[in-house]
Amino acid sequence: MTTFIRGATLLAMGGGTGAEPFTGDLLIEGDRIAAIGPSLAVPEGATIIEGAGKLVMPGLVNAHLHSNEALFKGRYDNMPLEVWMLYAYPIRAAKALPPRLVYLRSMLVAMESLRTGVTCITDDLYESPRSELELMGAAIDAYDDVGIRATVSAHVVNRNFLDTIPFTRDYVPTHLQEEIDAIQPVTTPDYLAFVREAHARFHGRSGRIRTMLAPSAPQRCTPELMLAANELAKEWNAPFHTHIVETKVQAVTGPEFYGKSLIAYMDDLGLLNPWTTIAHSIWVSDADIERMGRAGVSVCHNAISNQKLGAGSAPVRKLLTAGVNIGLGSDGICSNDTPRIFDVMKAAALMHKVNNPDWSRWLNASEVLHAATLGGARTALLHEETGSLEAGKKADLLILDAQTASFTPLNDVRNHLVYCENGSSIEKVFVNGEMVVENGRLTRVDEKALLAELRALMPEFLEYTKGVEAANGELEPAFTKVVQRCYGMDVGMTRWASDA
Repeated sequence: MTTFIRGATLLAMGGGTGAEPFTGDLLIEGDRIAAIGPSLAVPEGATIIEGAGKLVMPGLVNAHLHSNEALFKGRYDNMPLEVWMLYAYPIRAAKALPPRLVYLRSMLVAMESLRTGVTCITDDLYESPRSELELMGAAIDAYDDVGIRATVSAHVVNRNFLDTIPFTRDYVPTHLQEEIDAIQPVTTPDYLAFVREAHARFHGRSGRIRTMLAPSAPQRCTPELMLAANELAKEWNAPFHTHIVETKVQAVTGPEFYGKSLIAYMDDLGLLNPWTTIAHSIWVSDADIERMGRAGVSVCHNAISNQKLGAGSAPVRKLLTAGVNIGLGSDGICSNDTPRIFDVMKAAALMHKVNNPDWSRWLNASEVLHAATLGGARTALLHEETGSLEAGKKADLLILDAQTASFTPLNDVRNHLVYCENGSSIEKVFVNGEMVVENGRLTRVDEKALLAELRALMPEFLEYTKGVEAANGELEPAFTKVVQRCYGMDVGMTRWASDA
């Protein structure tokens, strides 16, 4: 199929024009952009979309999300990460969900993502109590059916939960420690067998689905597992996707466990590489940042989630100056409560203005848009395929009505996108050359019917969830003491607006 967009305002984010808007045409042939520029010839038989009053830009990239949290959206608030995880990632009383519920949960995330302009997601998928191929397949089936581009992991933790956070054994009651100690973590050979089978089954499906390696964090995984995952990531040209120093507790963790920061620990193991993508990177020192820049890693900045969980503010300007690639992520769908990247763009643009009185160092709209598109694609090692409007790249793009209230009166398109737009001006969304959203309607699935089916299943799930919450709530007093103890320790920096 050939589609010709004529006379639109184009924001290419690459190809020499970057974030500078210009008027021109764009030609889609099959799943790729065939040409972009002013006054292109219209091929015979092409479907023509008139671009006057329209803005065409790359689809947004959600560089870090956990779709498994979607059934908890709107449920939890005012908890730091280590307490919140007891409920969102329960260690006690959890059981595998039915595959159909996982499918609908994933579809919920994908449908909202597409309607609000996200064409590419990185889903760091975690199933409690552990990953199963059938459940990973259910999530991927949803992404395949709805038409989104997705990189999906089998998120893994292979250390005893109590030994991933400092001081837990000082406070968790003995009988609960004994119960948790009886849980057998996945072994490295079993994990490698799982990810190899997942890669063989799912990688490359429909030209849109990829797999990645996702050891949860250096304090949650053994060096043996992380090194093996890193080798596979390098072999498959897949991301090595992990979490490092999201919270002050984790800033304490590195010195307590290893006598050095978690970034230094990773570096010493040889695990900082151009294919390494780090979610969060908040409590990093200048020495850590220098290591990260030298290695050429990527960071997923989760501006809303980091605020909701009280984690702090990542030193994004320092990271960029050091040469670290930045993408934007929603993070989990109950630590953010939506997968909307337009929201994250605005939050990221605003939050760093209050961290530094030197306004020359504040993020500008072009930098934020780069992180939401090409920078995000780079975190998934997809920057040669998507993230910008360039000939030869996949046709993943948005067409917005530039005559809505969000763009009236029209001044700087980039500022309007970051500060004024929320996705409501989107008219069409293309992924892989296919129109998957038209005038707010998903073209491949019946959204209303799928949401109704999910709602019908929720009463049973919520009854189960109440039991899980009660079981894990027994751990909350101990973990509150752990967090408070870590918060009272000096780590040589603060990433909060106040250190009171």
